[in-house]
Formats: sequence, C-alpha cells, structure tokens
Amino acid sequence: MTRKVGVIGMGNVGATVAHYIIAMGFVDDLVLIDKNEGKVKADALDFEDAMANLPFHTNITVNDYSALKDADVIVSALGNIKLQDNPNADRFAELPFTRQAVKEVAQKIKDSGFSGKIVAITNPVDVITSLYQKITGLPKNHVLGTGTLLDSARMKRAVADRLHLDPRSVDGYNLGEHGNSQFTAWSTVRVLGKPLTEIADKRGLDLDQLDKEARMGGWTVFQGKKYTNYGVATAAVKLVNAILSNSLSELPVSNYREEYGVYLSYPAVVGRDGVVEQAQLDLTDEELQKLQTSADFIKEKYQESLEAKD
Repeated sequence: MTRKVGVIGMGNVGATVAHYIIAMGFVDDLVLIDKNEGKVKADALDFEDAMANLPFHTNITVNDYSALKDADVIVSALGNIKLQDNPNADRFAELPFTRQAVKEVAQKIKDSGFSGKIVAITNPVDVITSLYQKITGLPKNHVLGTGTLLDSARMKRAVADRLHLDPRSVDGYNLGEHGNSQFTAWSTVRVLGKPLTEIADKRGLDLDQLDKEARMGGWTVFQGKKYTNYGVATAAVKLVNAILSNSLSELPVSNYREEYGVYLSYPAVVGRDGVVEQAQLDLTDEELQKLQTSADFIKEKYQESLEAKD
C-alpha cells in the first residue's frame, strides 16, 4: 500500500515539511499545492533534481486537488508570515488572512472526496483546525493541529539547557492555545524520574522564566530571521508519521475536547485513525483555570471566524 501525503502552502514551513518528507523517504507520493504556481513548480523541480542523490524516490504531483482524494494525510501550511511581524507576538494577527484562505481550501479538499486525516500548522492553529473540521465535515478525531507539540519541545529545550541534559530527557507538556494564553503545566514535567517542581529550587530553576521561554520561543526565532520553519515542520512531520505508521504516540496536539467544546492542545494518542484516545491529566486548580481561560479565548475567536464576512 502506497503512502500519500499532500502539503498545501509552500512557504517557508510547507517547503521545509516537503523537504523533510522527501529527504527521509517517508512517503511514496507527495502532492504539493500553492497559489504561487511558479514557486511550487520550482520547488517540485528542485526536489526532483535532488532525488538522484537520495536513497529514496518520491512521486510528486503539483497543484491538483483531485490527487488528494486518496491521500492519507494533508498538511495545511497556509499563511502570511509578514502578518506575524507585530509588537505583541500575536499569532491571531494572521487570522483575517488565514480564515479566508482556509475556507476556500477546505471546500476544495471536501470537493476532492478526501477522507483521510488533516494536520494543521496554519496559525492561529486551534481556530484553523476547528474551521477545517467544520467545513470538510471530517470526524473530529481525523482533524488535528500541531498545537503545543512545538511549544512543549521548546519547554523541554529550555529545561534541559539549564540541567545540561538532552531535551528528550525531559517529559511534560505545554497546554491550551498555541499562542499567548498557553502555559507550561509544571505538574506534568518530570526529569530524572522526579517531578521538576521537586528539584527546581535545588537546581536554581526559575519556572516563570522557563515558561516564558517556551511561550515566546517562536517570537525569538522570528525576530532573528522573520520566519520560523524547522521546529514546527519537524512537529508536523512527526504527526504525519504517527498517523502513517499507526505509532499510537501520546502527543500534545490540538484536538477537540468535549468538556471545553473546542480544539485546544492536550495530550492525545495519535495513530492511523487520528486521535484514538485522549489523556486525562491530574492538573492543579491553577492549571485547570489557565486551561479554561485558554479554551474560552479560542472559542471566542473561532466564533468570530464563523461570523466573519470574508
């Protein structure tokens, strides 16, 4: 059985996703879609030129929505990165652009007959994931976003840096919105077999500063090069592979939580059927309140997007 993935939006992130997939031979067929036909055709030719020096072959199709009908996964990397250049580091600055683009693209996905899984990177990702699900009509567990998978990685990097460890030695989650209302759930973070809260004072860790580093990590990268790509592209491809391989990995992704009535980031088990099981964390009262605040904010912005006359 062939593995087929579509990438919609070939900007900095989409192109990085496509390159990672092709270089590692993760799929047999890759569909690349972008409104800038010259750019996407150039990317496709560039990738094909690379194949003689790669150990894998990938069949590439360009700007054909009908080719998505039998795709396993579609990655949405639509965006307008220039809108992220704002003083408040607000991912919702992209929403007027992305909600209009996604409404158009999601309808084309639906019209193609696609019945696979959608992985959304497009910001603000929790609202955009909700829009994709509503417009395509796909089951809620088949539409998910990268959410705080990247923010959790940023938290792990920050903690590991202070403790002189590899970030993969740190377990734990950032929860809520992939944006300014997210937070590190310190009650979930463990290092060296112990809760981080138990060793923070001994190790001289400032948890508030570490939380800020995780929350503002993307802004720091953006300030340096005016876009982000490697971190979020890697998170997206990890999700794609979790679906393709049925890895049943527990990951903090944007998924629909019935108790909050909205998509937000919370650990879930991801496999071939999308979100196959949802975790139930034992959060503190303070963390639960922060999660509710984040959920309320996402819900408000999602409702505004539904009512917007774009």
